[in-house]
Amino acid sequence: MKTKACAAVLAMGVATAAGSVSATELWDPHLRGVESGLAAGALPPEGVYFMLNNYFATFKQYTPGDTKSGMKLDAIVEVPILLWNTGIKVLGADYAVAIAQPFDHTEIAIEGNSAIEGNGHWGRFNTYLVPVILSWALPYDLHVKGSFGVWLDNASSSPGDEPSRGGVGAGNGFTTFEPGLGISWLHDGWNVSAQIYYDTSTRNDKTGYQSGDQIAVDYTFTKTIDQWTFGMGAFQLNQLEKDTARNGSKVSGSVSQSYGLGPILGYDFGPVSLQATYNHYLLTRNDVGDNVLNIRAVAPLY
Repeated sequence: MKTKACAAVLAMGVATAAGSVSATELWDPHLRGVESGLAAGALPPEGVYFMLNNYFATFKQYTPGDTKSGMKLDAIVEVPILLWNTGIKVLGADYAVAIAQPFDHTEIAIEGNSAIEGNGHWGRFNTYLVPVILSWALPYDLHVKGSFGVWLDNASSSPGDEPSRGGVGAGNGFTTFEPGLGISWLHDGWNVSAQIYYDTSTRNDKTGYQSGDQIAVDYTFTKTIDQWTFGMGAFQLNQLEKDTARNGSKVSGSVSQSYGLGPILGYDFGPVSLQATYNHYLLTRNDVGDNVLNIRAVAPLY
């Protein structure tokens, strides 16, 4: 029972870099659609859990007019996560904490520019700490979860550094604060969820650049029958304000938005549960996007 609950509801706000190369200084903190398929408002039973997101993206850059710019980005993002549901009650809610240390491989190509070919490299993204996760079970099979996370300024390379072989930095050169709200309706195998994050970032001390605040939302609509889970997921990202340059001026064309949709398929093997989500970008403006696949493994450790 614990394993099946783990696969269904292990959601605590951990995602990472596959975002805009122009709307934020480098990477958006939240991976688009990475929490589709999870019960955003709930926590698994008391214990320690391990999750591994294997996120594959083939991106093109889109201008504010939703046209391609000629730049391509391929990314592999590995996101190992540890979550501990402490069994402690706070204000009537289950209290949990979590940590994630993502790693990514990125490679950029620009049409007509062979000088930057072969720049792919692995790096360490910013560490993600989530010291507060509170989940309430409400009447009518509703669940609500609040969280607060911090992306630390400790990536192995970032804007202002000299990336490996001319490629892009592995992470961001700033700190991001990320409050979150998850809402789920869980009934008779149905999971209808929305996970919302608000990201606000500090200025990059090396470049003087500051990314604008943004909201990211992942959606889930699935049904579990025996060991199988199937359904649909979706996401959206909306930047709320322009980025700020070193001189304090607002950066023109720096507000991004993107929307995507795709299928979800999962299977519970017992000790380990697997779930695959595919999302195709339906609209992309001043951002990178096209197709992403995430294969998620979840297992209880204790």
